[in-house]
Amino acid sequence: MGRADARRAQAQESRRAAKSGGIRRLFTWKKLLGTFFGIVLLGMGAFGALYLYVDVPAANAMAERQSNVYKYSDGTVLARTGKGVNRQIVDLDEVPKKVQHAFVAAENKTFYKDQGVDLKGTTRGVLNTLSGKGKQGGSTITQQYVKNYYLTQDPTVSRKLKELVISLKIDQQMSKDQILAGYINTAYYGRGASGIQAAAQAYYGVDAKDLNVSQGAYLASLLQAPSQYDWATATDTGKKLVKERWAYTLRNMVEMDWLTESEKAELTFAKPQKPKPAAGMEGQTGYLVEAANKELEKQGVTEQDRDAGGWTFTLTVDKKRQQALEKAVDDQLESKLDREGNKVDATVQAGATSVDPKTGKVVALYGGEDYIKHYISNATRQDYQPASTFKPLVLASALENESETQDGSLIGLNTVYDGTSKRPVVGSDTPYAPQNQDDRSYGPISVQKAMNSSVNSVFAQMIVDVTPAKAKETALALGVPDKNFPERPAVTLGTMNASTWDMAGVYATLDNHGQKVTPHILQSAEHRDRTVDPEKPKREQAISRASADTVTKALTGVVDAGSGGAANSPAYDAAAKTGTSENNKSAWFAGYTPELATVVALFGEGDGGRKQVSLTGTANSGRASGSGFPARIWADYTLGALDGGSGKTFDLQDVERGEVPAPPTPSDTPSEEPTESEEPTPSDTPSQTPSETPSETPTTPAPPTDSPTVTPPTKSPELPPQPGEDDGQPGERPGGNGLLGQ
Repeated sequence: MGRADARRAQAQESRRAAKSGGIRRLFTWKKLLGTFFGIVLLGMGAFGALYLYVDVPAANAMAERQSNVYKYSDGTVLARTGKGVNRQIVDLDEVPKKVQHAFVAAENKTFYKDQGVDLKGTTRGVLNTLSGKGKQGGSTITQQYVKNYYLTQDPTVSRKLKELVISLKIDQQMSKDQILAGYINTAYYGRGASGIQAAAQAYYGVDAKDLNVSQGAYLASLLQAPSQYDWATATDTGKKLVKERWAYTLRNMVEMDWLTESEKAELTFAKPQKPKPAAGMEGQTGYLVEAANKELEKQGVTEQDRDAGGWTFTLTVDKKRQQALEKAVDDQLESKLDREGNKVDATVQAGATSVDPKTGKVVALYGGEDYIKHYISNATRQDYQPASTFKPLVLASALENESETQDGSLIGLNTVYDGTSKRPVVGSDTPYAPQNQDDRSYGPISVQKAMNSSVNSVFAQMIVDVTPAKAKETALALGVPDKNFPERPAVTLGTMNASTWDMAGVYATLDNHGQKVTPHILQSAEHRDRTVDPEKPKREQAISRASADTVTKALTGVVDAGSGGAANSPAYDAAAKTGTSENNKSAWFAGYTPELATVVALFGEGDGGRKQVSLTGTANSGRASGSGFPARIWADYTLGALDGGSGKTFDLQDVERGEVPAPPTPSDTPSEEPTESEEPTPSDTPSQTPSETPSETPTTPAPPTDSPTVTPPTKSPELPPQPGEDDGQPGERPGGNGLLGQ
């Protein structure tokens, strides 16, 4: 290296050293600490200025709440709610000491020692707000009281900062007992109850002074999520969560020496009483408002938001069609019942949902005799089986999957099955041999005739040909909920759980050529400060048009020449399916015209809604099957809803007729006239396969079909004869025991 190169290298090294030294001089520990403390002092100064700037305001406008207005689709008023605040202030000394401690244990164990704020929780809440996670983060009882009494529920940074400052001031100005009293008297507990006195009455029918520890711990736990934790309407998950929080509250009370272990061990969870409907909710009004409120919850308008008032909610419900549905139920069912003098009639509950198949709008809904008398909505309850209304979905899955019979024939309307009662299915790992209604055998029978007469043995074999897993996949895509839905052959008879709302969406999707229809009842939600645009349901293709239209074709046969004859009318084109569940506990009629999809059901409800009972003997008419009262209600309503009828007909394309092989040796079992056979068999085991057998003989005998040939029955292992329910040997139903709420 020459001298010039050495000088250049030395100069570069000097420059690097100078640069490094400059950075070190810029980021010395003294300067870093100075900057840090400067920021801290700046923050303290800003907070001090904020502390001086923010005064404790007057109470918020909760005392000046407005009513909410619910309207029909045409703008006429359905109901007004929330005219006043359900609150009665009580002194803290009226609340038992252990109940007071339950609220502190649930919400803020350090309440009696802290300065009114939780900086860590507030910081988390601010960060959650900035990141778009909404109203999240910890708060002390003081902060929650300030939010309830002085501020609003808005999830904004400015509100959080004000809450922090005001809480510090309130903690200096008020005693802990005053703050606790203010908190429990202003908190919202659900069921329209603000304050502990209203909550005690709403949930336990007692005054706040008479609450016990278990009840107080439930009310304290409830504050975290009033809608989710209300025992009367909570899901299984909600019930589990609130019981866990109740137990957490009691554990904290023991930890704080407010409760002994022995006292805690003696406590049992205090289930609240059923809610009492608000005035003005009589008849069908309460059911409609309830359905709208459930949808509002999904759209982000919480119960607390609604309780603040000032909203106008417009429903999709058509006033004239709603009146037509109510009249049809009154004329075809209620007028024939003796609810006071007949024990069976007293258990009958009717429910119905009617949907526009093009839009998914719920145009009419029937929730029960009277919301004041029966708060459970029979339109949306999911604790009964849809029974044979599920069979069309088995056919839909066979078509959609291009399934074949055991001998390789493509399944369609003309495909012939063996309709022998108690015939063991072939090709299933789970043995199954359901009995047809009245143990009637049909011999070789086409899919169309089997649908007309709801032949159990045919659809049991068909779901095996499709596979239960694929049938379930199709059903879920169409809108059947995944409730008690095992992948076994017995589900072909509709042994899962579903509501009339659910099934109306399913049948509307079939009506809409396979394009998914999701029922909804909310048209708009408007407030002076906020407008909510309801989420538009997705309109994906659930199944192909060819599959949907083929099922529609099959269901027109049920109305024209099968068990749905009570709905047959020259005034409209209709497709439908009847259904009657295990032990005649529910009876269904699900059908549609080109303009309207409607599902009507009867439920046998005993012991105040705690168990399911048989409908047999309703109005002294024997078995209350789907082809009886439900079909007549459906026909009466549809005629009225269509203003006396409609000239529109189904536009069906690519209907699948199926393949029919060469005829075999004639069957030893004679074919008989079609009759309804739609009972689910409670067990799909060889030893227990009882089947319900409601009598649903079609009004019009089925004419001969053009199915000249027969699919031969495949040899299968012999199974012992399997008793029907009438034999007095009921079996265990797959997926549950049929009890209400289980």
